[in-house]
Order: sequence, then C-alpha cells, then structure tokens
Amino acid sequence: MTSEQSPLAPYRLSSDAVISALGSNGQNGLDGDEADQRLERDGPNELSASRPVPGWRKLLAQFSDTLVILLLLAAAISSALWLIERDSPLPYEAIAILAIVLFNAAMGYIQQARAEQAVAELQQMSAAQARVIRDGQQQSIPAARLVAGDIILVEEGDTIPADSRLIQSVSLQTSEATLTGESLPESKDPETIIDDAPIGDRQNMIFSGTTVTYGRGTAIVTATGMQSQIGQIAGMLEQAPPETTPLQQDLARVGRMLGLVVIMIAVVIILTIILVDHVTGFSALFDVLILGVALAVAAVPEGLPAIVTAVLALGVQRMARRNAIVRHLAAVETLGAANVIASDKTGTLTRNEMTVKAIVTASGRVTLGGTGYEPAGEVSVHTTLPSSGSVAVSEPLRMELERALTVGDRATNAVLQEDDGQWTVQGDPTEGALLVAARKIGLTEAILDARYERVGEVPFSSERKMMSTLHTDRQHKGHIQVFTKGAPDVLLGRCDRERLGDTSRPLTEERRSEILQANEQLAGEALRTLGVAARYLPEDGFEADNIDDDLEQDLIFVGLIGMIDPPREEAKQAVAQARSAGIRPVMITGDHPVTAAVIGAELGICTDGRAITGAEIDGMTDEALYQTVQDVSVYARVNPEHKLRIVKALQNDKNIVAMTGDGVNDAPALRTADIGIAMGINGTDVSRKASDIILADDNFATIVAAVEEGRTIFANIRKFLRYLLSSNIGEVLTMFFGVLLADVIGLTANGAGLALPLLATQILWINMVSDGAPALALGLDPGDGAAMTKPPRPRGEGILTRDMWAGIVFVGIITATGTLLVLDASMPGGLIAGTGSLAYGQTMAFTTLVLFSMFTVFISRSDEQSAFSGLFSNLWLWAAVGGSLLLQMAVVYLPFLQKPFSTVSLSLEDWLFCAAVASSVLWLRELSKMVIRLQEKESGPTAAGSR
Repeated sequence: MTSEQSPLAPYRLSSDAVISALGSNGQNGLDGDEADQRLERDGPNELSASRPVPGWRKLLAQFSDTLVILLLLAAAISSALWLIERDSPLPYEAIAILAIVLFNAAMGYIQQARAEQAVAELQQMSAAQARVIRDGQQQSIPAARLVAGDIILVEEGDTIPADSRLIQSVSLQTSEATLTGESLPESKDPETIIDDAPIGDRQNMIFSGTTVTYGRGTAIVTATGMQSQIGQIAGMLEQAPPETTPLQQDLARVGRMLGLVVIMIAVVIILTIILVDHVTGFSALFDVLILGVALAVAAVPEGLPAIVTAVLALGVQRMARRNAIVRHLAAVETLGAANVIASDKTGTLTRNEMTVKAIVTASGRVTLGGTGYEPAGEVSVHTTLPSSGSVAVSEPLRMELERALTVGDRATNAVLQEDDGQWTVQGDPTEGALLVAARKIGLTEAILDARYERVGEVPFSSERKMMSTLHTDRQHKGHIQVFTKGAPDVLLGRCDRERLGDTSRPLTEERRSEILQANEQLAGEALRTLGVAARYLPEDGFEADNIDDDLEQDLIFVGLIGMIDPPREEAKQAVAQARSAGIRPVMITGDHPVTAAVIGAELGICTDGRAITGAEIDGMTDEALYQTVQDVSVYARVNPEHKLRIVKALQNDKNIVAMTGDGVNDAPALRTADIGIAMGINGTDVSRKASDIILADDNFATIVAAVEEGRTIFANIRKFLRYLLSSNIGEVLTMFFGVLLADVIGLTANGAGLALPLLATQILWINMVSDGAPALALGLDPGDGAAMTKPPRPRGEGILTRDMWAGIVFVGIITATGTLLVLDASMPGGLIAGTGSLAYGQTMAFTTLVLFSMFTVFISRSDEQSAFSGLFSNLWLWAAVGGSLLLQMAVVYLPFLQKPFSTVSLSLEDWLFCAAVASSVLWLRELSKMVIRLQEKESGPTAAGSR
C-alpha cells in the first residue's frame, strides 16, 4: 500500500479501510486474474539480488591461477622467440599452448556455470510457500507470487512472507529479532493504532522475514519485496558467500599439498635436465622451463573444486527427483556416514491420512467405517458379543457421541474441501479426521456454525499437549462454551466431571482408571488417541482480551477418540534396507507408548515392544539416558526438549544422527543433529530453515533413498579422484624417471635440442583429454547397488584413505613403467633396442600414456570390485573415452596438429603395441583387487566399509 493510495500508514487505518484501499475482499481475497496483473505490475515478492557477476568476468577468472598465468607468459615468450628465429612457418608451440589453455578455461567456465545453475535450481525447489485466500479458497502458493491485497493465513512456525495488516488474530505472537533486534516475542492485535508508532510498537502489523512463535492470524498484504520493511534495509545486508563444503575444503588442501610436491618435483626435473644435458642458451633453457610449468599444470587437478561442485549439485538434483531437497551441499557428505535415523512417526513412517475409527464415552464405544477424508462410513456400536445384526445406538450414547465430535469439530483450524469428487484437508490431518468423523454422524458445518460462534482460542502447544476454543452457544445464551482436545492422560488431569448423556457426573478415581484402561486398549489396537472435554463459562465473566490456559481447568471429560494412521507400505521395506546398510532406525513420537510400540514392532524398528516415554526421560540423568539410547529405539509422549536430549545422547555414543522434525520447537534438535531433516508438507517454516534437507513427501523411505544417493555421490567423487590422481602421478613419474634414466632407456637427442620423454604441449594435451570429460563422466556413475549393503563411512574418515592412496600410487607406478618401456622399445639403444626416431618414440610414449588413462578410468570405479562389473552401466563414460580416443587419433594423424605437438603417424601395429602395454594396468589392478576381495572375505565385511 503506497502513500498515494492513502494519506495514513496501514497500521493507522482500520483493517476494513486497508482492505478497501487495496481493492481486496476480507472473506474471498483477490481473484486469480487480478493477482496475476498485480504481480506483473509490482514484480515478485523478493529482495533485489546483488548484480550478477558478468560472464566475461567469470571467464577471465579461469586465467587467474598462477600456473595458468605462467603458461600464458611462456606462450608469449615462445612467440617472441619465433619472431626472432623464424625456424618454422608458424609458432606452433605457442599456438598449441594457447589453444589448450583456452580450451581448459572454456571447460572450467562451462562446469562452473552448470554448477551455479544446478545450485540455483535447488534453491528454487526449497523456496518459501505462503497460505492465501484467493477466489474464496485457501491455497498454498510460492511466497514470491504474493501481491499487495492478498489475504494470508499465518500460524505458529510460519515465516511471515510479506508486510501485512492484521485482520484477525488468536493469541498471535511474533519474533521480530531479525527486524528490530528485540529478543522477546511481540504480542499482536488487529486493533487500529491512532498515533505514529515505531516499527516495534505496531502491534497490528506483521513484517516480512519475522516468525510466528505462537497463535495464528489472518492479515492483508500491504507491501512486498523491496517495499517491505526488510526490503528497505536490504542494501545493508551482505550477500552470503558461496557455500564451501568440508569436502571441497579437504580437496583444496589435497590440491595445495599435491601442488607443492609437484612443483618441487618439477624444479628437480628442470635442474636435472639442465645439469645432465648441459643445457645452454636462452632458447634451450626456455624449453626446459616450459616443460616444468606444463608438468606442474598437468599434475595439479586445478579444476577439481569445479568438478566436485558440479557432481554434488547434479547428485543433489537426483535426490530432489526422489523428493529429498538438499538445502546445504555439506549434508550430502554427512549422509553417507549417517548410522542413526531418528524419525517422527506420523506422516513419515505412516501415511498421514488419519481416520477416526472409534469413540469411547461413558455409555459405550462406537465404531466408524470408511477410510480417508471422504465423509462417508457406517456408524455402529462396538461389541465383543457374537451377533447376527447391528446393535442400535442408545440415546445416551448418541448424545455423548454427538457431543464428543462437536468438541472435536469446533476445536480445530482445519478445513475439509471437495474438488471434483476428491476430498482434501487444508491443515492438520488429525483435525481433518475429526471434521470427517463429525460429518459421518450428520454434524454438518452449517449446523454447527449456526449454533456456535468462535470468540477465542488457546492455541496448541507441545508443552501443554492440548488446545482449546471458546464459543458462544445460541441454545445456551449467557454462557461461553470451552471446547478442549488433547492427550488423554494429560487432559484427564484437568477434568473433575464426566459427560453422561445430556448431564454430567463426578469423575471418580475408578472412572479415571477405566478411562485410562480404555485408552490403553485403543493404543494397543495401534489407534492414536485423543481426549475431548468441555466446560461452561459465564458470559459476563469472559474477557476476550484475557484468554490463557487457565481456562483449561474444571473440565467435563466427554470421551476418547481413536484414529488410525496406517504405516506406509514402503516404510517397512525402507527400515529393513536401512538396517542392512548399517543404519539404526529410531522412532520418536508424541503418540501413546503402546501405539508407538505396536507400530515400531510392525515396521521392524523394535522387537522387544519397549517404548520409553518423555516422563521417564525427565527422570533420567544424562548418563542414564546415554545407556538407554544404546538399546531402546522407540520413544513416545516426547516433547522437543526430549528430542534434543535424545539426539545429544546418541551423538555422545559417536553416532552420526539424522533427525526429522516439523515444529517450531524442533529447531534446536534439527540444528544439533548431524543432519536435520524437515517435513515439506506438514513442517513449519522455522523447522525448514533449521534443516539441512527437506522431505517433499514427508516419507521415511525418502530419507533412506537420500542416504543411498548421498553414498553414491560420495563414492563417485572418490572414483574421479582415484582416476585423476592416478593419471597425474603416472605423468609425473614418467617425466621424472625418464630424465633420470635417460641413458639407461636410450633417450638421446642425436643432435641439437633436448631429449625428453614427452614435450610440454603433449603433457598439456594429456591433461586436457583426461581431466575433462572422462573425469566428469565418472562423477555421473550410477550406483552399483552395493551402496546400501555396506556399513556407513566412519566418522572423521577423509575423502582419500590410506588404501586409496596405495591404489593410486600402484597405478601411477604401472603407468610410468609401461610408458617408459614403450619409449625404450621405440628407439635405438637402451634396454630394448628399437629403430625409431626421437619423435616416433615420443609419439609412442604420448599415445601409451593417453591409453593408460583410458584404461585407468574403468579400474577407478572401485578399489575392490572388478572393472568388468557393470561395465556398460555408464554410457556417458564410454562416450567420454571414445571422444578422447578420437582426439588422440586426430593429434597423431592430422598434419595441422602434428606440427605443434611434434607427433608422427603410427601404424596399426604401433597402436596395438601401445594398447597391449597400457592394458597391463587393467590386468594388474584386477589381480590386486582379487587379493583385496579374498582378504575381505577372510576378515569380514567391515573391512570394506572405508573403501
């Protein structure tokens, strides 16, 4: 709402005046077409992002590495020498260096762009939602599509999506610390404020970015995006730095360490060449320096962080397709090591389609038929006696049944809707089930609305485990009715009388015991139980502005309501899969302990039927709880504080814990857990912001699927690390020992110039061919099906283990030995006499080294599984290898590439010889893997956990 629309700020106008000024409707909201027009006019409800970095700057950043700058300098000097000496038609060496540097820069730019795009898409997936009334219907829309004039609904746990003027509120409190710095929640009220007031004193306004800590409310949006209060100070906010995961930091350290080692080796090689070959003259010295720089560039996987980011982001997109939306890339790494999943029951292990099955009152028990949210089902009296017909519902039982479901219907905030014959619930599924049950016995919304008008509410809290609503009653004028629903054992403590027919009687200790026994019986049938109660208040003593939980005393107990939320069909299989993967499932619920134990046993989470309650946890010391969590896997009647203690106790036992949560008070436990998992359907905004992963379908099986994807992603990163480091070490060792053993292998210049195993341009070419497409294709390797048959990765284990380094060095030694053998056999002298020229020998060694890389890419898929296992499961890998081989053939046969790379054409026999030698790395590594598998078979499966 702008100043042109009204001379006063929205908080100084009545809510009706604001609705009128914004051309909206307090009951039906905006219509869809009008909302779309306003969105087009005013823009999305988003803060203006900082100006994106131009593409040309991102491209220039690819040339900022020190080694790349040295290569560019070398190319410039090489061009200058060519201009002076003119010993060839073109400066082939300089052209080759520049071409390779430009190609690598382009690849780096593309990889970075893809990674950024993937991360942006993930952020879009986890974008905030807002509940609005449009076209007279409650809808959930992306918060970015809100416009001024929208009617929004907010409740405990929501993040306010836009600045709004309150229309109605029920005990509404918001935390405005992000805006005002005030740490205590602010109470909100829709009353008009006459005078000017600072932001912190505008009790009838709720502001974008703040959080609802208690209660609920309805409001009209007055400002969105940069027009909101937080938008006006957006210029003071710093853009968050790019997320760097522990894995990327670890790889950066490995890269720096490897860089230092390689640079030292390059310096040694340069000095050795100069001293051994008695290099003199600037041109010769310059050639040696270029070689050293090229070797350093080729050996250091400087593109590794970009590849890791791309693989992580692409893997996370796969997880999103399986309904697990990752908010922080670091969670992907931790997922692979998780060994405990602490999950809520309702909606996660169960279907979250609550259906009332039984109502127990003072006069008996009634059973309701039907499933789901369709308000249709038979009403019958429950009896244990054999009968050929149905038993009629007695008059007292009918009255108690209607009273129980009236309380259940009125003490809710859910909405039952029908759309094309499909019945859905907007709001809490438990409350939706109560609405459906009331409709089944003929209590329609119209009937109840005509008699009862809500005038107040005491919202649900996890500490009280109940909620109450207050209503006027047109059949009992002069009184206010209090309707309360909550946990039966807690609610009974607030009751002193019991409903019987249309009267009440004292609630004796005997009846209390019988009610608790009935509650236990319902729970034993895997029914979730809810108690309902009521009381009358004199209307003249009622104060609408002074409603609190003191009203929840001296209640009349009406009955027990038992509802079932059946276990998900896929949950049992997911639990079994988790156990086979070395992950322990733990169920934490606010439900009854007997119900929790029954569901836990049915799903395979527990076998002893034992469930620990929150009350029992309260009586435990931290040490006693630490001992308990080692054996107990089901926890019932817990509140968020208990969840936090359970998580800490599990972590104290060195477990890596993934914890689910959906409420505001679950945020501390979600942050404390190694992986916080929020519910995408029934979770609050606060819990989502505190989480690492959001489940789009609130399904336990999705957590297990996410763990599997996390393990696959981590395994793929290890695969291309094996490949890159093995190939690079092979190149370095080839050059190092080729220079040291030049006389032994017959590597002589036979004239002017230097005699080297490989030239600088050839080394750079190998780097381009091997570090590009094949490495990225390894990162896309599909899971081999074995990820969930191994125990989790140990806590603290690095990305590169000792066994991995041993395999990498082993492959590097084979590569260098085979390449030098081919070089020796291709030229006169040395250990194996050949007949070729230096250029021929270098081309043979060059080709052999490329072929070694191509074989290495297949053996790098596992440290213990055969390369022939799932050989054709990754078609991207075969395409990358095929492309690399075509490029190598081009550099060997095409005249315009032969000159800059100093290659000569090879015969078919030459190619076969090079391939035969290069394949040695496959057969020798297969033999070593066979030995590893035999050792693992003897020592047990745990030996393979870290590979």
